[in-house]
Amino acid sequence: MLITSPEKAVEVIKTGNRVFFQGAAMTPNELIDAICDRHKEIKDIEIVSIHTEGEARYTQAPCNESFTLNSLFVGGNVRKFVNGYKGDYVPIFLSEICLLFRRNILPLNVAFIQVSPPDKHGYCSLGVSVDVTLPAIEMAKKVVAQINPQVPRTHGDGIIHINQIDFAIEVDRPIHEHEPLEISRIDHQIGNHVASLIDDGATLQMGIGNIPNAVLSNLGNHKRLGIHTEMFSDGVLPLIEKGVITGEEKAVKQGKIVSCFAVGSRKLYDFIDDNPVCDFREAAYTNDTARIRRNPKVTAINSAIEIDLTGQVCADTIGSRQFSGVGGQMDFIRGASLSKGGKPIFAMSSETNKGVSKIVPFLKEGAGVTTTRAHVHYIATEYGVVNLYGKNLKQRAHALISIAHPNHREYLEKEANKRFNL
Repeated sequence: MLITSPEKAVEVIKTGNRVFFQGAAMTPNELIDAICDRHKEIKDIEIVSIHTEGEARYTQAPCNESFTLNSLFVGGNVRKFVNGYKGDYVPIFLSEICLLFRRNILPLNVAFIQVSPPDKHGYCSLGVSVDVTLPAIEMAKKVVAQINPQVPRTHGDGIIHINQIDFAIEVDRPIHEHEPLEISRIDHQIGNHVASLIDDGATLQMGIGNIPNAVLSNLGNHKRLGIHTEMFSDGVLPLIEKGVITGEEKAVKQGKIVSCFAVGSRKLYDFIDDNPVCDFREAAYTNDTARIRRNPKVTAINSAIEIDLTGQVCADTIGSRQFSGVGGQMDFIRGASLSKGGKPIFAMSSETNKGVSKIVPFLKEGAGVTTTRAHVHYIATEYGVVNLYGKNLKQRAHALISIAHPNHREYLEKEANKRFNL
């Protein structure tokens, strides 16, 4: 490993290269900025990444003339670029992104990552974003790292020896943090409904945001809960402190919080740092449906952009506009449904901030079906919870209308009558 300047480190990038960026809280922004500074010297650089943090200068003029983005999960910083002429999106489960690298479907020239300083044995930690970074490092021809003492050292698979790093730079700044937001009244109502479905001894999967945090805030009287998830955030900390989350009934990694990445506050990262309770694995491990289902009472809590009257879920597009990505939703929805006592749950507000119903007669034209109606069980809004499993199309429509916002129920009933001859 050669420690050098950012300018020297990114000289490894050549015109026509495909470059991987580590994502989420671990986004290596100093390296990304350095490659953007070279936009006049290099052309046709294809970037491959899941969600990243930071301003993403490669999507902005004049840098964007030299870069294209082949996104595997879309965040707000690249959304406009992905939906424009220089970007695109690959629909794929998070659990299978590793295959794009390991099978050389997307061969990688260079991987940009961020790591902790090496320990006395020469091993650095990938911190709180192991996810698809591990297979990218394995397959990339060159690995360029920024070494940061503020990266939490995580237990699990996310380690890399300095001999695997070709060039490195040194930085010292906090990784990206997201402080929890205030939970709204509607989110509390949804959280209370979802919490009523969760059994003692359940294994939880949840994401980041107000609704997952609202659910977690309603679990203070539960017992022996476990975590096997794609990601987690600050909402789990009070439950760990209270002894609600113990993981003692889990079948996979009993007593451990299993995840492939985490995003949250400095308090969360301090909890994770060198904590053997937290077991970080690549996404192919955490999101393996066969592994997920081995845990008891897997309760998967996911979100949706809109759901039609038959139960089709769109969670990654707004019409034809790519908003996020397929991610791990289907992995966990299926894993929960196959788990003994498991419950796959979709939780969302009944309408948008602009008063548009999220329960709709038909998905928008061009919308992606993230989760099929055959996979859907529980759906919760602030107006209650329904279980669509085993219900026919007419029964589903009735059930979904019952938890739609009252302002939209009459319209939905008319549309259901036209479609299903009710």
